[in-house]
Amino acid sequence: MAMVRQSDKLKNVLYDIRGPVLEQAEKMEASGHRILRLNIGNPAPFGFEAPDAVLVDMIKNLPNAQGYSDSRGIYSARTAVVQYYQTRGIMNLDTDDVYLGNGVSEMITMSLQALCNTGDEILVPSPDYPLWTASVALSGGTPVHYLCDENNGWNPDLEDLESKITSRTKGIVVINPNNPTGAVYSRETLTKIVEIAKKHELILFADEIYEKITYDNAEMINLASLTGEDVLCLTYSGLSKAYRVAGYRSGWLAITGPNWKAESYIEGIKLLANMRMCANVPAQHAIQTALGGYQSINDLILPGGRLKAQRDLAYKKLNEIDGVSCQQAAGALYLFPKLDVEKFGIVDDERFALDLLKEQKILLSHGTAFNWGEPDHFRLVTLPAVEMLDTALDRLGEFLSGYRQ
Repeated sequence: MAMVRQSDKLKNVLYDIRGPVLEQAEKMEASGHRILRLNIGNPAPFGFEAPDAVLVDMIKNLPNAQGYSDSRGIYSARTAVVQYYQTRGIMNLDTDDVYLGNGVSEMITMSLQALCNTGDEILVPSPDYPLWTASVALSGGTPVHYLCDENNGWNPDLEDLESKITSRTKGIVVINPNNPTGAVYSRETLTKIVEIAKKHELILFADEIYEKITYDNAEMINLASLTGEDVLCLTYSGLSKAYRVAGYRSGWLAITGPNWKAESYIEGIKLLANMRMCANVPAQHAIQTALGGYQSINDLILPGGRLKAQRDLAYKKLNEIDGVSCQQAAGALYLFPKLDVEKFGIVDDERFALDLLKEQKILLSHGTAFNWGEPDHFRLVTLPAVEMLDTALDRLGEFLSGYRQ
């Protein structure tokens, strides 16, 4: 039999946060090593559990979840999404413009496949959540990265963003709160992005999966609350992070703005939704309960809460390591520290991550995996308990004290 090779469509598709470093970690675990995984924002392994009400409601509805649902999702869950966004100042959303998916990841891929022709450009932040860059490439489009400025709280460099708009540009991706930097964008910044999108007739893709995880009174503003009927806005969110059910794969896409100008595009999204039949039906039944009633995430992010305590400790200890500096995160579950590449002689940040893994059994994600242009950052997940983070960061400091690439 001849060699069977992957499709050329995957030539520019990269997802390095699950690449060679993770593969090495899995080999080490298979050999009996215990690896501390600080590379993926998966709450469950660190003792975060779903609210009881969400579990109970899903279990009670299992007998009614054995067949396919409407390809867009069950009506009660989509209505709950609409009602939630109404409390956030988004009044121009109809239940028929909400699509439920197997996590936000599926909805990102689906909406880009429905839009992009070969060579169409989508502006994606740098650093980014790499699924966006990979999904643009897989759809046949060209990801073009605009800079987020570390010296300005990791806010988008709006001049750089606008300078990269061409006749092929179709849309702008905004990740807020941001993965991997933890930045939460101000109303002023978001308003300016909306103005740029309106000026150039671009779609806005608002990835807001961490919208309920903010700290120190940071104000989370849903982008669609600023776009009105002027700009087509696709908003992505779900239950995986705030409700600690990443494995349930329960997310959604909400489309607002001048939908009448995008009937063909929306029909394409509907076609792809029909082709996959429907999203995971049992998890759809968790949405209405999750979005209504008491929000237990507040117990974790407010003073005294576990997520806030872990973030605070990680920020403090990282900045105490000689050769490491870090901006504080205002939201999400990550920090994106900077390494002094001259001090450590780093020319390959993936090699740095591999060296740390082999010596200290700690798994981090290297910064260039997030489409950051220099080998001088890494992403740290702040989900482990304070005691575990404290030990891990001591070991990181010990490793760096003698490290030279």
